[in-house]
Amino acid sequence: MAAAAWLRLLEPAKSVVVLEAGRVGNGASGRTGGMALAETAAGNLPGLGDVLAGVQGILAGLEIDCDLLLPGAWEIGRSGGTGDSPIRWNDSGTLRVVGEVPGGTLDPGKLVSGLARAAQERGAVILENHRLLEVRWNARPVLAVAQGSSAEQTGEITAGKILFATSALSLALSGLVVGMHPKLTLAARTAPLNNDRLHSLGLAGGKPFYTVDFPYLWGRTCPDNSIVWGAGLLDPPASGNLEELSAASPEARKMFANFEKRVRRLHPASAGLEFTHFWGGPILFREDWNGEPVFDWHPQTRHKQALVIGAFAGHGVALSNYLGAWAAEVLLSRRGLPSWGKFW
Repeated sequence: MAAAAWLRLLEPAKSVVVLEAGRVGNGASGRTGGMALAETAAGNLPGLGDVLAGVQGILAGLEIDCDLLLPGAWEIGRSGGTGDSPIRWNDSGTLRVVGEVPGGTLDPGKLVSGLARAAQERGAVILENHRLLEVRWNARPVLAVAQGSSAEQTGEITAGKILFATSALSLALSGLVVGMHPKLTLAARTAPLNNDRLHSLGLAGGKPFYTVDFPYLWGRTCPDNSIVWGAGLLDPPASGNLEELSAASPEARKMFANFEKRVRRLHPASAGLEFTHFWGGPILFREDWNGEPVFDWHPQTRHKQALVIGAFAGHGVALSNYLGAWAAEVLLSRRGLPSWGKFW
């Protein structure tokens, strides 16, 4: 969606169509925890640039307000840190703040709806409930599309350039058939806390956090003083089809129940936390877990007709928008690909 809006901003004469298999915000983009981080999961890759400044520029250029706040993000761990850490939680050891990195939070719903609005207002066509079935790699690629719940082809679109905004739900179409680990990432949200309780937990400053060791834990406060917590990862079934997984499955429910107990044991102020929302969304990791995203030409494309970006490994809130705008510039031959991000 960021690429579509950016394409129309840069080249209003270009025809841009977004094919969305479900509704706008479906999949990872509508189920994120809303933590915006700089760099990639692999760190500051050569030539990456300033991701957060880039995102701010994209939001300004597209006139989107998504409550982006960048107070920084805490790295927390069970070793290191200082005695005056605002966070002191009991979780397989004592969790303390051990570092701070650039970052912050945003409202993911406002972001994705703002991008869709910006794209549409600039002339992009957004087709919801239009699932891509296959691509025939002709001189000009032909996209076979099914509308609604149909599993049969209902139409075709001929494209000059294609961007596969990959998620863990579209690996085969995107050419990511080997070397990837799709999972369902689970999250939970509490009822709002009063200021005193939030201060006791060390979260009154609004900085999101994530652990630098295991067991992993991440979270962020919301404007109403509720807290979103990362609640674990579910592996795909034997079929490999992540769409068969549900956050309401018995396995997920068991993980949520154990996670609630874990969070309530962190600190006296978290003992009676009420959890009100539970959900899951797709996430994609490379096989070697190095955190480097994919940003490369599709392996089946001819004459550099199709780009693939994805495998953000939890950094997609900011990175997907930043690389989406970059991809738009690549498709317009205004910019080259980075030295990293290759398929293999």
